Amino acid sequence: MVALAERRPRRKAVTFLLVLATVAFCAAAALRLLGIDGTRHMVATTALTPYSAAAGVLLAAVALLLRRWALGTTALLLSLVLVAAVAPRAFPDPRPVGTGQDVRVLSANLHHGGADAAALVGAVRDHRVDVLALQELTPGAVAALDRAGLADVLPHRVFLPAPGAAGSGLAARHPLTTRALPARTTFPQAAALVSVPGADVEVVSVHTLAPTVPGGPVPWQRDLAGLPERDLDGPVRVLAGDFNATLDHVGLRRLLNRGYVDAADQVCEGLTPTWPSRGYWPPVVLDHVLVDNRCPVEEFRVLDLPGTDHRAVVTRFVVPDP
Repeated sequence: MVALAERRPRRKAVTFLLVLATVAFCAAAALRLLGIDGTRHMVATTALTPYSAAAGVLLAAVALLLRRWALGTTALLLSLVLVAAVAPRAFPDPRPVGTGQDVRVLSANLHHGGADAAALVGAVRDHRVDVLALQELTPGAVAALDRAGLADVLPHRVFLPAPGAAGSGLAARHPLTTRALPARTTFPQAAALVSVPGADVEVVSVHTLAPTVPGGPVPWQRDLAGLPERDLDGPVRVLAGDFNATLDHVGLRRLLNRGYVDAADQVCEGLTPTWPSRGYWPPVVLDHVLVDNRCPVEEFRVLDLPGTDHRAVVTRFVVPDP
């Protein structure tokens, strides 16, 4: 009887902890499944959905082993739904087999212009990049890139340098023409029509304001909503850069529903993190190349770039013959 009396408080404590963990997990799952990006803390929680899915599976296993059937079943069902949403990113998607012009796009956030210019230009050469999309491009970074020989490999450019995080730019192997975005964004985002041989490709260097700033996620939501959708009557369009959003955020999912595919997701690299490249925060996927869904994606890689907290991303896709 004494032993039984001693076990009861322990069982209650274990049950209480499992209830707390299940409630927290259910709240995190609800944010993702209901598409709620209400506050900066909610947005940050949604960014961790792949981790939440794994934690939910573990929580369900523990609860079921301890015979907390209601808690375990609830956690299991929700975690399976999250896993079903996340797991496909680790597998290649069916995509059309197209013939046409190969185009290679590299995107890099320079972290207030501090990225290693020589390493970036080396990556451009190694991967035979046609278009380079830059975020947080400062005047100092432009000078460093010129010293490193960027103009020798990508002689055409539209640069909008600015101090801090506001600058952006595009550099290309082929001639380009500046384009204006249809909506105003927090940071200027360089956009241009690149005259790739045999095809024109419109590229936007995307950089949305981080949703975790003290002012909240409204400007970030507005920036994502203002990005142009795919235009069936126009040239192929590509959005490349630091979206400050993962594939679990409703704003990015809506953008994908407007005629784009995520290049990483197409070739089973959708769970490869891009930020932070160092530090304590669990790494997440914030940098993307969204490609017109008429274009088969052939390759996607994430590259380490010294001097910045983001990893660069490079993709190769095919612009189909007319």
